[in-house]
Order: sequence, then C-alpha cells, then structure tokens
Amino acid sequence: MSEEHTAAPAFDRRMLEALVCPVTNAVLEYDAAAQELISKPANLAFPIRNGIPVMLVDEARPLE
Repeated sequence: MSEEHTAAPAFDRRMLEALVCPVTNAVLEYDAAAQELISKPANLAFPIRNGIPVMLVDEARPLE
C-alpha cells in the first residue's frame, strides 16, 4: 500500500475579515511564511494548523 502525501490546506484569507484577536479584539495580520495570524497590540502570534487558525491564547506564541 502506498501512502499519498498532500500539502496542508491553505488558509483562506477571507477569514481575516471575520477573525479578531481574542485578547484585544484588534485586526489580525496574516504571516504566510510562518503560517500565523499576528496581533501586534497583544504581541501574540496565533498558529494556523492544517489551514485552520488556532485562536487560543494558550497556543499563541509571544512576539519578540
């Protein structure tokens, strides 16, 4: 049996219109290279996994 490998689904940029930072309610920026949504006011980067944004503060990465 061969196993097919497919790329992760792409993030739909139209989601940015509906998503806001769960901490500050600020608009998010999409970082395609890092696959993250950035909240500059909260200094957090929320990961995008398999095309789905993970908007949990516990999963966010602090920005340097």
